[in-house]
Amino acid sequence: MANPHLPEPRLDLRLIADLVDRGSRVLDVGCGDGALLAFLNGARGVDGRGIEISQAGVNECVARGLSVIQGDADTDLAEYPDDSFDYVILSQTLQATREPKRVLEHLLRIGRRAIVSFPNFGHWRVRMSLLFKGRMPVTENLPYSWYDTPNIHFCTIRDFVATTREIDAKVERAVALDAAGKPIPLNAPWAFWNIFGEQAVFLLRR
Repeated sequence: MANPHLPEPRLDLRLIADLVDRGSRVLDVGCGDGALLAFLNGARGVDGRGIEISQAGVNECVARGLSVIQGDADTDLAEYPDDSFDYVILSQTLQATREPKRVLEHLLRIGRRAIVSFPNFGHWRVRMSLLFKGRMPVTENLPYSWYDTPNIHFCTIRDFVATTREIDAKVERAVALDAAGKPIPLNAPWAFWNIFGEQAVFLLRR
């Protein structure tokens, strides 16, 4: 049951929280302003830590009373020992990393499980924008113009699934969210998700 004293998080963050066992040790990589970490602390009673690259984000997290340090996922995850967390979360950050495949391997090394969410560049609106307008899409989940986006490695749901195979990761659960942030039916094939899912959430393990 939701805690009425907690601010209501985004639907994708609630979905991520549902994948985390109560009382777990959690590392949120690229935790931003700490919204997910704060929700996990309050709703799931986790022992949460965070890494955030921006000083402004770290400041917001500290103001919320969260245990967050400034760090870069591309360089600083190598410092964490194996199996030091139950879950390592990378929410809407994979596409902004310089070496996403290496970051994924670190997530699976540091945590018993990894939860990864990302915007799907294979969504039909993205395809239509490129096909008919000939311009890079700007959507709710991809809100930046081409010249100021922090996103440097776009991928589709099918790209991500192929990458999990390359790094020998097991997909325990996967959910695609539609434009309203609601889950697409679980029995849909990857190809369907790849066209109609605006974002995706994967629960991975070695």
